[in-house]
Amino acid sequence: MKLVRHAAAVAVVVTGGALALAAPASASASASAPTAARSAAVAAPSEAPVAKYNGACGTGHKVIDSANMENLGTTFLTYNKTTGENCVVTVRTKPGAAVDMFARLSSKTGGTATDKGRFTTYAGPVYIEAPGECVTWEGGITTYSTKGTGHCG
Repeated sequence: MKLVRHAAAVAVVVTGGALALAAPASASASASAPTAARSAAVAAPSEAPVAKYNGACGTGHKVIDSANMENLGTTFLTYNKTTGENCVVTVRTKPGAAVDMFARLSSKTGGTATDKGRFTTYAGPVYIEAPGECVTWEGGITTYSTKGTGHCG
């Protein structure tokens, strides 16, 4: 799982007459070992969700992965083994005024499903069927976003 903060790319610091440049840390997502990264902080992929899954994907869907966006919320990937359906929903930790959010799910033959806009509580759910394929799932809240791959079925 890759967590990205979209904004300042380089920081300039002057200390005791010395000039230092600091670039954000980066991490690459791989199919077998999801990671989460943001500027100078790295979160473990097994980190507990900061938002609770709201059941938006429906009956039979079980959470198989999740990724936090700092303390703003969590994007959940669910799967329904009876129907073979994948689902993604992005849930805010604290609902409030509408903010930019999205939930996206894609596969090679299943196409891409996206719900993007200004929401108060959650974006999604979005669904695709991808039997025998790997899915890519993403979510975002304000300037934070996540992206995960590697769930194959």
